Amino acid sequence: MPKPVFNQERCKGCGLCVVACRKNIIVISDSLNSKGYHPATCSDESACIGCIMCAKACPDVVIEIHK
Repeated sequence: MPKPVFNQERCKGCGLCVVACRKNIIVISDSLNSKGYHPATCSDESACIGCIMCAKACPDVVIEIHK
């Protein structure tokens, strides 16, 4: 089962991965990282299909899909 892994500290919360997600399971977190950004996170890892569209859309390469 694929699992999206986000580097929360490097994420700037731009939201490009949210738009790219085919399953609409990526959201911007309410919490802040150490740089003061609201990072993206996955709301339902079990629904991830491993399409890697979120990782391709990320300009900062903070998303990895672990299979």
